[in-house]
Amino acid sequence: MLVKRVIALLVLLAGFTITSRFALAQGDYSRSDWDRVVAKGVEFLRTQGQAEDGSFSKQNGIGITAVVVAGLANVGVSETDPIVAKSLGFILQFQQPDGGIYQPGSRHSNYETCLAIMALSRLNQNGKYDRILQQAERYVKGLQWDETEELQKEDLAYGGAGYGSKSRPDLSNTSFMIDALKSMGRGEDDEAIQKALLFVTRCQNLESSENASPFAALVNDGGFYYTVAAGGESQAGKTDNGGLRSYASMTYAGLKSMIFAGVDQDDQRVQAALRFLKNNYSIEMNPGLGQSGLYYYYHTMAKALDALNVESFESSDGVHHWREELFAKLRANQATNGSWVNADARWLEGDANLVSGYALLTLSYLKPGR
Repeated sequence: MLVKRVIALLVLLAGFTITSRFALAQGDYSRSDWDRVVAKGVEFLRTQGQAEDGSFSKQNGIGITAVVVAGLANVGVSETDPIVAKSLGFILQFQQPDGGIYQPGSRHSNYETCLAIMALSRLNQNGKYDRILQQAERYVKGLQWDETEELQKEDLAYGGAGYGSKSRPDLSNTSFMIDALKSMGRGEDDEAIQKALLFVTRCQNLESSENASPFAALVNDGGFYYTVAAGGESQAGKTDNGGLRSYASMTYAGLKSMIFAGVDQDDQRVQAALRFLKNNYSIEMNPGLGQSGLYYYYHTMAKALDALNVESFESSDGVHHWREELFAKLRANQATNGSWVNADARWLEGDANLVSGYALLTLSYLKPGR
């Protein structure tokens, strides 16, 4: 009996040791650290970023304002706070008769409407925005390439979404559509999400029974690229054999889209994407694109890994605790005025409002104890 008690005590102590080591590895920042970084970012947007009409960077449409509102809401800023209330008023004036939420003449109506859906869904207390959201949902689903454009499921554009009506579909727009539907509570049984999964799968460099695209076997590293449609395109360029290079931001976009569409973590598509990401893990750059789209990458990375419910990656250079590393990077990159900005201005990331919105969205997935 004594021996059994000693063994049990040793096991218990060993458990405490493991827990303690894990806590030390994971405990690089506290809730108060997180609060301070977030508060500085919110204060920048409140005092320096917002225009009198409630917009942020209005010259680029309503998309940046919607990113900021979603970021503010996700870190806990109330709808009644003037910074959010004014921005919502600005956004809602642009709901169009077709249900979309975009500025007239915008070339980015899918992005803008999807971002508005995500912002409004987060703030939809007691269903006050239900009608607006339902109309916006119909609009973005109407942009999806499917039978209404006389496409068959075998068509490489099928299931995808582009910038607006009849524009070529791409993985970024499609992932935003899935995110928007997910934010409204739509699940893996949603028809539009399942259609989108076909397009997402075909944007992966993975030859499989689900992906018979002409590009799948040319690279075959498990990563994702921008679009398989209209002859294919990767922002990272082509390989010598005509393949479309994978890059990390699109791979995280593809990964989270598959998870939201109900693809099991043991599925070869998910496992292949994870292998690519482990082989290309970085918080210093967007692998495949360097500094381009860095804060889009951070947000997509955080959302994907949170959805996957993984806390660490083991790569060739060791184990990476992504939440802690990403928080440390954002804290280090924050300017003294509380903002974030990318020195590489590609895709509007020279705009401190947009980048600060992305940073707040990213931080919402890094909150201790969330």
